[in-house]
Amino acid sequence: MPFASFHSNQPGFRKMGGMFDRLRKKSKPSQVFPAVPLDFKAPIREIRYAVIDTELTGLNEKTDSIVSIGALHIYKARIELGYTFYRLVKPRTTMGTEGILIHEITPAEVEEEPEIDLLLKDFLSFCENCVLVGHCIPIDLTFLNQEVQRIQKSTITNPVLDTAALYRWLWGKWSATPSFSLAPGFADLYQMAGQLGVEAEGAHNAIQDAMITAQLFQRFIPWIEKSGIQNLEELLQIGDPYKGGETFRSPQQLTNL
Repeated sequence: MPFASFHSNQPGFRKMGGMFDRLRKKSKPSQVFPAVPLDFKAPIREIRYAVIDTELTGLNEKTDSIVSIGALHIYKARIELGYTFYRLVKPRTTMGTEGILIHEITPAEVEEEPEIDLLLKDFLSFCENCVLVGHCIPIDLTFLNQEVQRIQKSTITNPVLDTAALYRWLWGKWSATPSFSLAPGFADLYQMAGQLGVEAEGAHNAIQDAMITAQLFQRFIPWIEKSGIQNLEELLQIGDPYKGGETFRSPQQLTNL
């Protein structure tokens, strides 16, 4: 089926009417993409990206777990609204008050939801042959890889981009412009989004934050190209948090997750 696309010059997320309600419904992707290996020399607009976000019971990987997962695709600088992944998850650990206040997901809402064991395969299939994109994505991947290791005895091997790392790199080159005048600080997603003209209001939600992150990355693309980055290999050099794109910070050092 044809994709609906969200362009970067359209109004922000908060003004999209019922679109968010449709996105946050349980989704079961039906589109199947050819199993084409990533070409690291391909132009950055020719790469398929899976923008991901998780909500958690807390930030301690030893005592907390995933409570929701949201993801969507970007291809040719378009957000593909017809192909999304959003599921609530019955967490393996107790939900604390602090986490509930952030994401507003209550124990009653997830009591009848499937556990991560039943959802992980679909999520990984959604991300297959994609570059993963997230904001402060090491946190998401810490919890996701914990489950992949527990269930499948493996780890996620997709290339990774962190919008926090990309913003820091772009700020180093373009801080004199209004779009990047905000110092990176502790990588607040909503403040960065505001700098780039992306509306970002309301409670945390995995698919909403994935959409905000996708719009942020979408707006980065012209600036990245203007900075001389031409292909995926070069993009990973500046945006992969595990390869020097951004100094890793522990969950306790980050806000607005």
